[in-house]
Amino acid sequence: MANLGVAIAPPSAPGVATDAGLAQKSNNKTLVKFRSEGHFSQSHPSRSHCHYPREKERQDSFLERIRGPKLKDISSGESNTQSVGQREKLRQRNQWPLAIYNINNCNNTDEKEIWIMDPSTDQYYRWLSVIAGPVFYNLMMIVTRACFNDLQETYPKLWIVLDYTSDIIYYMDTFVRSRTGYLEQGLLVKDAKKLRDKYRTTSQFKYDMISMIPTDLLFFKYGFNNPEFRFNRLCKIQRLFEFFERTETRTSFPNMFRISNLVLYILTIIHWNACLFFAISKSIGFGTDTWVYPNVSHPEYGRLARKYIYSLYWSTLTLTTIGETPAPVRDVEFLFVIGDFLTGVLIFASIVGNVGAMISNMNASRAEFQAKIDSIKQYMQFRKVTKDLEARVIKWFDYLWTEKKTCDEKEVLKNLPDKLKAEIAINVHLDTLKKVRIFQDCEAGLLIELVLKLQPQVFSPGDYICKKGDIGREMYIIKEGKLAVVADDGVTQFVVLSDGAYFGEISILGIKGSKAGNRRTANIRSVGYSDLFALSKDDLMEALTEYPEAKKALEEKGKAILMKDNLIDEAVANAGADPKDLEEKIVRLQSNLDGMQTKFAQLMAEFTSTQARIKQRVTQMEAKVKSIKPEDLTEVVADKDKKVQ
Repeated sequence: MANLGVAIAPPSAPGVATDAGLAQKSNNKTLVKFRSEGHFSQSHPSRSHCHYPREKERQDSFLERIRGPKLKDISSGESNTQSVGQREKLRQRNQWPLAIYNINNCNNTDEKEIWIMDPSTDQYYRWLSVIAGPVFYNLMMIVTRACFNDLQETYPKLWIVLDYTSDIIYYMDTFVRSRTGYLEQGLLVKDAKKLRDKYRTTSQFKYDMISMIPTDLLFFKYGFNNPEFRFNRLCKIQRLFEFFERTETRTSFPNMFRISNLVLYILTIIHWNACLFFAISKSIGFGTDTWVYPNVSHPEYGRLARKYIYSLYWSTLTLTTIGETPAPVRDVEFLFVIGDFLTGVLIFASIVGNVGAMISNMNASRAEFQAKIDSIKQYMQFRKVTKDLEARVIKWFDYLWTEKKTCDEKEVLKNLPDKLKAEIAINVHLDTLKKVRIFQDCEAGLLIELVLKLQPQVFSPGDYICKKGDIGREMYIIKEGKLAVVADDGVTQFVVLSDGAYFGEISILGIKGSKAGNRRTANIRSVGYSDLFALSKDDLMEALTEYPEAKKALEEKGKAILMKDNLIDEAVANAGADPKDLEEKIVRLQSNLDGMQTKFAQLMAEFTSTQARIKQRVTQMEAKVKSIKPEDLTEVVADKDKKVQ
């Protein structure tokens, strides 16, 4: 469709223009100049009647040019534990052998290879999930078995297997902790001695040692049915909290996980309180008063399930203070209930507050979005906007919320360093930017600049992206949706553009000799909701100021496109420098000179003030020296002689 200014390119040849036969020759004249302000390109070979010879697939070096060659992990991996002979080979291969040698040896002194657990890897998280199981088992079951003797006596073999399996995992975790690496000067330390010394200095080392004390030996003296001797295993509970923290960071639903975590804490507290209630009832005597657990001689209250459920029910009512429980009778019972009430008020108040905050955070985006809609509605009502336009605005907002396109990318990414921003932008916009023919084979630095400057825009059905005669200040790339090139009546369609098409790239280059100048030569309208990326002329020129060679290359590509469609005045294009360009350069030089003069004036002011302060201090010192008497100097010399002696 060269006559229409529309190029429909197959994936193997994105810049080849073909005649798709989508418009009559009478309409061709209407759009013949559109190439000068915006070349269409679309990756849909099915729309073209021509057949293209299949080209050999070549490796796409786009990402490689942006990211550069992959850095070898010199500070970690096998390179840290290479033998001396291997290091000699590495020196011969590398241009800077001394730097490589220093990197390999700055934090690691072991010559032999040892196994190290890197805390930043998935393997470490998987190990946390393994150790969290035994810790949670001990947290819930030791107190249960210690208080409910029937449970301990009914399944002794099961408890033996579970207890000593968890002990084995505890010992393995201590070894893993002693081999867990840490960062020193930005590099992972892999020296076994350093790792052991670091582990011994941590507070968790003491708790790990306490948790591994073989208190089970007391079973030989007091009997196996005393699981309370294993309470020292709870000193590993920090590993459970670490697992929760890592999971909260990794999960895609952090708010739901926080709420689930709080519910788990509530159930754990209620469970422990129920066990303590039953233990106190057992020590006082079942059924001795109205507060303790009823007499277990009764068949209904002698069942293990009823014992636990009754205690859990009592604990829930007491801690949540939402029901009535039997009044205490003895002093011990009063003290226990007071402690429960205080615990329930303090803990559950904080938990309810946290749950409320989490729910608010979950709805924060919706509330913020709704506030924007409300402000727009109030403005339109105040300005008496027509109902039709008001309905279009509301539908546009509804589309953004339904399609989850309300996120402000700049606001979300503002806390990231520029390098990570560029990496994310490359991953998000790479496929889009690769479709633009004139930007292919550009310098990697320029591509990064352009990727960061792409602005997403959403158009409603019937919206005009541009109209004939408008000044072209930006180019567009269609991410999703369909756009129609229409006649002046807004109804007759010449061609429909869809995902991957782009237009307006010639107008933002400002090529001399273009017959259409920088004016739009066609009307483009959105058929439905369309998502586009826009690159403004100012952003492109700002990026090209640091890349003059790339600017020349882009202008040459633009001229080639215009010459192919006979839309350029070669006499003007080959003439000398455009006076307007010279004027723009003079204006820029003037602004730069003004800025330099301002900075120079600031420096001179700082220099003058500093000079005045130094002169003032020198004057003060001279006055002090003149005020000193000779006898004072004699005393100072005498004092120095005494000190020397």
